[in-house]
Amino acid sequence: MSVKIDKKITAYEVAKADGEKESNVTQIAPLLEREDVLEGTTYKIKTPDSEHAMYITINDIVINQGQEDEHRRPFEMFINSKNMEHFMWIVALTRVVSAIFRKGGDVTFLAEEMKAVFDPRGGYYKRGGKYMPSIVAEIGEVIQKHLISIGMMEGQLDNAELQAKRKEAEEKLGADAMAKGQQCDKCGAMAVVRLDNCNCCLECGDSKCG
Repeated sequence: MSVKIDKKITAYEVAKADGEKESNVTQIAPLLEREDVLEGTTYKIKTPDSEHAMYITINDIVINQGQEDEHRRPFEMFINSKNMEHFMWIVALTRVVSAIFRKGGDVTFLAEEMKAVFDPRGGYYKRGGKYMPSIVAEIGEVIQKHLISIGMMEGQLDNAELQAKRKEAEEKLGADAMAKGQQCDKCGAMAVVRLDNCNCCLECGDSKCG
């Protein structure tokens, strides 16, 4: 049997078969919107392998401004340097990191993943004697410091107690103590050494002995 349609078709719907379930696909959350003016912080890193420093800027947005649950979170990252050797991968890295920031949610994994990146040519010691396995790892450390400073990530910034532990490690284990460290279960850094029969992370200060 055929049915003649005289009117213009403007819409249609598909009938579901008996027993067919509703789709359980969850829509991806919309991107965070950028304000015209953002507040940010710029960090300087200088490696012994390069004549020029890198300047890392992380801009934040304020969520629920003026409300009880107001808080800051990173929105975008830029890296600037006169050294053009790493230009291509730096541009790619900043775009990927910024895209993840704008998606919202938990972004702390970025710092942990980046700090675990090793340069096959070997790492270096930054000013103050701290070992860095790669430039990417030091950028990850900058992201971690920023997330801690705005309250998005647990941890402590460098303080007198942590600096004392690093000095003790150098005296007992040598200047390359951190280069030989194991991975920390708490912060993910390769900086766990044994001091006084106790495992201690020289990055975040976590200790198995309290």
